Amino acid sequence: MQDVEVIESARAAAAALDPVRGRLLAELAVPASAAGLAARVGIARQKVNYHLKALESHGLVELAEERRHGGITERVLQASATSYVVSPAAVSASAAEPDASPDHLSAGYLVALAGRVVREVGTLARRAGASGKRLPTFTIDTRIGFRSAADRAAFADDLTAAVLDLAARYHHDDGRPHRLLVAAHPLPEEEIA
Repeated sequence: MQDVEVIESARAAAAALDPVRGRLLAELAVPASAAGLAARVGIARQKVNYHLKALESHGLVELAEERRHGGITERVLQASATSYVVSPAAVSASAAEPDASPDHLSAGYLVALAGRVVREVGTLARRAGASGKRLPTFTIDTRIGFRSAADRAAFADDLTAAVLDLAARYHHDDGRPHRLLVAAHPLPEEEIA
């Protein structure tokens, strides 16, 4: 089971976002048969089976094991991931592209960049998983409180200079290209503690 799976297909996204199927996906964090799942969620086994087949056809659930009881084989399924993220590509073939926004300080540009990260890293993670390799990534996530807009602007200038210096120092034209994204946005009020 993956930690996070990026859903690229509109049909897979629709299947995952269906309330009943979403509930079944959540329940399948712990492997279960259709009969066991039906008992847990209070839905008829036939209806659970119908939804599980749809989820399995999109790769959102997978076979964990098969149990034989006399002449009957019971399939035990589990979710393919602990959580799911829907890629902007699943919503539209022309998903938000950062290059379409001339204002690199806008919220739209930041959202388009985040969407591109989801698309690119999702694709790379899928390929790495299929080949049994790890995807080399690193992330820095921190909080900072700016006393004023001038402090925020000075920080942005200093950070830009530092990143450009590091990029110039470590960049090699014949090296494997990596994308570096640095973003800042105010925290939503409900996250301010």
